[in-house]
Amino acid sequence: MNALTHAELSDAELDELEDFLYSDAVSEDSLDLVGVHGLFTACNISPKAVSEQEWSELVFDGAPTWDSQEQHDRIMEMLRRLYKMINSNLYSDQEIDLPCELTLIPDEDEDMSGLTWWAQAFMEGVFMNEEAWFNHQEEETVAELMLPIMIASDLFDEDKEMAAMRKDKKLSEEMARQIPDLLIDLYLLFHAPKK
Repeated sequence: MNALTHAELSDAELDELEDFLYSDAVSEDSLDLVGVHGLFTACNISPKAVSEQEWSELVFDGAPTWDSQEQHDRIMEMLRRLYKMINSNLYSDQEIDLPCELTLIPDEDEDMSGLTWWAQAFMEGVFMNEEAWFNHQEEETVAELMLPIMIASDLFDEDKEMAAMRKDKKLSEEMARQIPDLLIDLYLLFHAPKK
């Protein structure tokens, strides 16, 4: 089952949300539903709380041009439901079903895979509070768990070791398949009660 359907949004609501994210009301650099899922996953895992204002600015790449208060309320309510559902899945230790294939190989007519786009949006959520993510007593574990997502994002090609891992198709595909399990591990690392 697609992860987005877990958000208790109907297919019609998902279509409405996606249409809005592709509309002229938002920046060309706004996120699509796959990107929103990546960003919201990072925000929910983040060791530092992320405000609605912070994540909405990243979703829309600024402020949308709303047709009405009703449209604003409806779109934001759907986004909040998606955000809360991802949080609920993480909190209840359910594996997160990503809204894209777990592969770094793009479709024929695409420049990048859905997973790369998801991972780039996830990293946007990390960069928002990078110090909190990596200035942690388990810093090495965080870096280890984050590695497959960083490789998938293709944002670190200046790092020779990461670039080499990304070019190794077998290794990078293996790492991509690990991402759903690693998300739970990251969440627990930051949010599980300390013994």
